[in-house]
Amino acid sequence: MTSAQVDSQYDDGNEAVGGDAPEEGYERGLGSRQVQMIAIGGAIGVGLFLGAGANIAKAGPSLILMYALAGAIVFFIMRALGELLLYRPVSGSFAEYSREFLGPFFGYFTGWTYWLMWVVTGMAELTAAAIYVNYWFPAVPRWVTALAFLLILFVANLISVKLFGEIEFWFSMVKVTALIGMIVIGLGVLTFGFSAAGDTAAVSNLWAFDGFFPKGVGSSLMTLQGVMFAYLAVELVGVTAGESENPEKTLPKAINTLPWRIALFYVGALTVILCVVKWTEFAPGVSPFVAAFAKIGIPAGAGIVNFVVLTAALSSCNSGMYSTGRMLRNLAESGEAPKAFTRLSATKTPAVGITLSTAFMGIGVVLNYIVPEKAFGYVTSVATAAGIWTWLMILISHVLYRRAVDAGRLPASSFPAPGGTVCSWIAIAFLVFVTGLIAYDADSRICLFVMAGWAAALAVGWALLKAKNPEVTQRRDPDLEKVG
Repeated sequence: MTSAQVDSQYDDGNEAVGGDAPEEGYERGLGSRQVQMIAIGGAIGVGLFLGAGANIAKAGPSLILMYALAGAIVFFIMRALGELLLYRPVSGSFAEYSREFLGPFFGYFTGWTYWLMWVVTGMAELTAAAIYVNYWFPAVPRWVTALAFLLILFVANLISVKLFGEIEFWFSMVKVTALIGMIVIGLGVLTFGFSAAGDTAAVSNLWAFDGFFPKGVGSSLMTLQGVMFAYLAVELVGVTAGESENPEKTLPKAINTLPWRIALFYVGALTVILCVVKWTEFAPGVSPFVAAFAKIGIPAGAGIVNFVVLTAALSSCNSGMYSTGRMLRNLAESGEAPKAFTRLSATKTPAVGITLSTAFMGIGVVLNYIVPEKAFGYVTSVATAAGIWTWLMILISHVLYRRAVDAGRLPASSFPAPGGTVCSWIAIAFLVFVTGLIAYDADSRICLFVMAGWAAALAVGWALLKAKNPEVTQRRDPDLEKVG
């Protein structure tokens, strides 16, 4: 195939980022039901289905409180993001807002770091998916399963955004329906005492075994880093802004429903599970939902739940491929990544960026071959650190945006965050505190060294970019110099 033939398969892709989203060249292929379900599914992932097992062992029933506390902070973050999105809805929003309000370097750093977050999250999800398949087929090597899922999702993401939306819609539908079913069944066990768990199921299980904080408040707080990983992906709704049919209506609705999703799917589900089965019976590396249904003794119940948590892992990996391709294109359009990433395929997907991201997610396959027992822990800690940076940039951009609005330099958003910037400052302080917990924990501290190496590599890249193309590294709007 000649280079001319290759180029004919792609759109130019050099539209400026900013302004109205249709100028970005993407297809408005995500309908309201898909955006809503993506938002709902983004709050339900492998961090809950698999990671909660280890956190229950560390914190006991007090984990419920940690999820509620972190959930409130995540809502503050999403309302800050929502205000920015309705001010200017663009794909690659986090990097673009960082670039606008903090300067080109922060846009560059945030875009690449969010890309890293999703690449390593994809590795974690592939690892979790392989663990779930081992429930049925223990003889199948994890790396084989991880590779198969990686290739299937890669092909699906290349076809069209509509297919991505449909796959994510049904993945999310499975998760939501199953979690509601689990809660209903758990409440039935508590109320009517049926099944093998009926004799021991009781609300008093939340404090009967060494209290609500059985390992102490300190141990409970140390689970916050794992809890925050469970919430990664809620911000994905911001990446869909450039491909949503009606972002002015769908995005506020998706964000405003976040509190009840957290209350139901995290706090509610964990509360019911820990009432039905005492916390001492859960162990790291085993989904507490699978273990609970095995305890209840419903025929094939544990297998059904295992299928559900498998779809959760695949859903998150699917989202990772989607978001990384869009973020790389945003970086390329800003001159901060190779120009090849600006190209859109004939189906309006950033195929080059998706392909590179998938190749890097393949490192997760290698980890499952080399260190299958430690792969999940390694990648989740790095993903959490990268996610915290992204959230901090959203919050700081929001503070600076509101400062510019108050000064009359920018128009007000139609979706202002309640409390102005107060909640953003509270969320910033909380994220700094969680970073301190990560540094204190010997098991997760390594991720900060990884992030330091990543920052050094990006700094070198920025220096080379500045030497080669100085105008890219300069703030484009002089008026925004006054924002800070």
